[in-house]
Formats: sequence, C-alpha cells, structure tokens
Amino acid sequence: MTQLMGRPILGLPSDLGTRSALADVLMGVRTALLTLALVAVPVLGLWVLAPYSDDTAAGAVRLAGSLWLLGHAAPLVRGDEAGPVTVTPLLLTALTLVVVHRAGARIGRRGRPNWRAPLALAAGYLGVAAAVVAQCADPEAVLRSRPVADLAAVAVVLAGGLGHGLWTGAGGSLPPLPAATARRLAALRPPVPGGPPGAAAAVRRAVAAWLLALVAAGGLLLTAAVVPGGAGRSVHVLGGGAAGFLGLLLACAALMPNAVLWAASYALGTGFAVGTGTAVAPAGTTVGPLPEFPLLALVPASGGAGWGLPALALPVLAAVWPALLLGRSAAGGQPARGRAGEDGGPWSVRDTVLAALAAAVLGGGSAAAAAWVAGGGLAPGRMSELGPAAWQAGLASAAWLAATALPGALLVRRWHTRNGVSGWWPALDRFAVRRTVRLRAALHRVLTRVSDLRLPFSGHS
Repeated sequence: MTQLMGRPILGLPSDLGTRSALADVLMGVRTALLTLALVAVPVLGLWVLAPYSDDTAAGAVRLAGSLWLLGHAAPLVRGDEAGPVTVTPLLLTALTLVVVHRAGARIGRRGRPNWRAPLALAAGYLGVAAAVVAQCADPEAVLRSRPVADLAAVAVVLAGGLGHGLWTGAGGSLPPLPAATARRLAALRPPVPGGPPGAAAAVRRAVAAWLLALVAAGGLLLTAAVVPGGAGRSVHVLGGGAAGFLGLLLACAALMPNAVLWAASYALGTGFAVGTGTAVAPAGTTVGPLPEFPLLALVPASGGAGWGLPALALPVLAAVWPALLLGRSAAGGQPARGRAGEDGGPWSVRDTVLAALAAAVLGGGSAAAAAWVAGGGLAPGRMSELGPAAWQAGLASAAWLAATALPGALLVRRWHTRNGVSGWWPALDRFAVRRTVRLRAALHRVLTRVSDLRLPFSGHS
C-alpha cells in the first residue's frame, strides 16, 4: 500500500520511464485542473472577500469556469438576449499556453516519440473542458457556454500549446505520421519555388523582429497613456472596497496584452473601436459614452488629437530592425550566427525585393491574426465591436513593412556589398543581430525553465 500511494500516478512524464495511457489521460486532467486553478483561485478569493456578495459559491465556480473558457478564446453569451461575449483575456491565454507547453515538452523528451501520449493527454484535458462547459451551460450562469464552439476553441488552443511543446521537447521534430497519411500529404503539398540559401530563415527572423517591435511600440504608447494617471484614478473611484479594488486590478492585468495590441494598432494608423460607429486613431477620435472601466479611461476624448504624428513614427522605427536583418542576409551574411552565408555571395536585387515582400505579407497576416484575437464584443448592440479591425491592421502592417523595410534592406545590402564591414552602419547592423540572437536565446531559456519547473504538487519519484 505504501508503494502504491508513493507512486506518482499524476507525476510528470520525465518522472516515469514507461507510462500507461491512463497515466497520460490523468496527466491531461491535472494539466487542465492546473490551468483552471489559475483562474478559480482569484475568483473564489474575491468572492470570499466581498462583504455583500449576492452570488452563491456555485455561481462563483461557474464564473471561474466561464473565465477559463474565455481564456481559451471560447465564445460565451450573457443575458436573456444571449448577447455574445467574445473578448479573450490574453493574459489567461498566455498562462494556459505556458502550462500546456510545459506538459507537451515533457512528453517530447521521452524516447521514441509517438502520438499515443499526446492524444491521451488531450483526451484528459478535453474531458475537464467538457465538464466545465456543461457546468457553464446552466441558465443561471452569468456567462453561458456554447458547447460545440467552446469545445472547438479549447481544442485549438490545446493543440497549439501541446504541439509546440512536443516539438520543442523532441528537439525540433514531431512524432512521425503513419506512412499512408504521410504519402497523401506529400502528394497534396504544392511545389515550393527556389530561392537563395537561407532566405526562408531570414524572412522568418524579419517577421519576428517586426512583430516584436510593434508590440514594443504598443507598450510604449500604453505606458505613455497610463503615466497621466487616468486609469489609476478610475480604479480608486470604482473599487469600492478591497474586493472591488483587487477585482479591477486583476481584470486590467488579464486584459493588459489586449490593450498593448490595441495600442500597436493605433501606432499603425488604423486604430481601434470601442463600440459600433466609433474610432480611436491618430487621425482623430470619435467615441460616445464609455463604460466605467480603468483601461477605457485611457481612450482620448472625442475630437482629441491623441498622439497623432508621433505615434505614426513608431512603425518607421520598428521597421529598422527587420530591414537590417534582411539586408545583412541579402549581402551574404547569416544573422543568426554572424558568419558568411551558405553560398558565400550576396543575393540579387530581385531576391532581396521578393524576400522583403514575403516578409511584408507574412507580417501583415500575423498582425491581422493578433488584431482579431485581441478584439471581440461584450454585449449586443453598441458594445458588440471592440478592438482593432483585423483586415485593416493586416493591410497597414504589410504596407508599413513593405514601404520601409524593402528600401532599407536594399540600402543595407548595397552598403555591405560596397563597403564591407567598416563604418558606423555595420556596427548598428551587428548591434541588431546581437539583440536578435540574445532575445531568441532568452525566450528559449524562459520556455526551458518553465518546462523544467516542478510544482509542489507535481508528484515525486
């Protein structure tokens, strides 16, 4: 009995040599419960602290489950009119992805990877999701679930985090597909046009640099808007006690990544909406009465100029980084290592232009996806449109990157091919390369440490 109780049935994959399918299912259940606890503990704590709470414990549990589903980008409804609630608190999504990535990475570090273990883990995770969806489908729930759409959203987020963790843990490879499936996919795969060596990697690095620079621009704008103190005064006015104050702070923290992406869309020039028929952009602001919420206190008043032209300068500065990376690659360098390229010579002007345009298209698509995830709706009618328009943000991102990074990459390429590595421009180029390498290494270390983190209740061998 002692040995049976001491066996870490719910332990992490690295704790056991060979695990049964049931153990992997239970690991999926534990992973889902851990992500659920990240939401439920603060919600239940606030429910306990609230001095005049009219809700029951069951209502607080349903609210925690609804917020957990929202963290998976699951659409919910509220009220008798079944108004859609589709705003995803991206901080909850990020925490969920980190926990799921951790589980996938530990599975990937097993020997002889196969699809049985991740599928069993997914089954356990989706089993918990089905129970949460059923609980939140109660007509008395503040936010009611939509079973099919919600389970599909949970499955998509789970597949993304688990797949990336599995790929990372397995050293950049996934378990092989069945032979028949692999042959069919190979027959359907379109031919890929040829290009200079390292072009695909250079384009990926340029797109990543552009997106990170845009996020930094959004964070800078948001910080500049917070400094005057409008959001802080709103928190103190609306708090009304310790529970209300903490609740507003947690809500603002959960939506802070959304606010950064909204600010990045503002920097692109397309802006965002805070209701139907409204617009918040550098060209001007047109809004009506806004709900009392601290983050909405940062929105400029109607007719206000906002940040205007200074905000539009941020995308130009953000495009310097991808231009340097593309130009160095086009000149025959390898940004990831700072050595000569595989072919030992520069790309042609045509290849450089095509690489910059490909980066612009991918950067626009990524920006559109980020804008779509950051927006949504909170109620029927006026508040059904919140956040940036995805297609506008995507087009603006592609246009800015094509208009600035393309000539910048050609200029850097020309400088390198004519002047070698002397002068101040290559020094700036090497600075951007070093920052790219260090940032990628830092992100890799963070994911590795998170994957290796052992929680107190993880189980021990």
